[in-house]
Amino acid sequence: MIHVTEITKKFTDGKNSFNHVLRGINLSIKKGDFIAIKGASGSGKTTLLSILGTLLQPDEGSYVLDGIEMNKLGVDYALIRNQKIGFVFQDHRLMPQLTALENILLPTLAFQNKTEEEQLNYAKQLMKLIDITSISGQYPDTLSGGEACRVSLCRALIMKPLLLLADEPTGQLDAENARNVALLLAKVNRELGTTIVMVTHSEETASVAHKVFLLKDGVLLCCKKYVMTSTN
Repeated sequence: MIHVTEITKKFTDGKNSFNHVLRGINLSIKKGDFIAIKGASGSGKTTLLSILGTLLQPDEGSYVLDGIEMNKLGVDYALIRNQKIGFVFQDHRLMPQLTALENILLPTLAFQNKTEEEQLNYAKQLMKLIDITSISGQYPDTLSGGEACRVSLCRALIMKPLLLLADEPTGQLDAENARNVALLLAKVNRELGTTIVMVTHSEETASVAHKVFLLKDGVLLCCKKYVMTSTN
């Protein structure tokens, strides 16, 4: 479903020289895979995730998502992001004036005037799956960190994306909530079949993925493959 070939990215360091963050990244991901990417701070994990999410263009190389070449002119990136890619951020990015349910439904309004009944019903199914039905009417400032993360996960899934990108999804959570969210991601992957690429510093969080890659010196190395077992 995803083919990344010889992707490079560099940034200026402000001193008339460049910091080569990604140096020829190659990655193939099948539908239904769950991939974790680890690496030191500043290693380029978020840069790579931003390229996969079409938020950033590579300097060189090819990125094909679901048969579509992302580097070509004429690609509607906003539509791709809305309909094929879901995002879970470390800081959740919930709209404070909207309830949990309204936040989840927000992506449905990007290209239409109102939420369809089918989308509303699916939002309720997701909230049940993620176990947050009871907080549907609450506002973000009343939610715990774990609850806010779960709401952002439902929002990322509402358009039934082919690809879910998670950027340090447990980074601001305590150990118990971090483990719970990691297991929820595994549950989403298993029960919805959603393909997931996650970047994380945590070995425990990474262990729920099928494969773990290490991003070091701009190169992506496969370092672990896990045999998945049933999780609740």
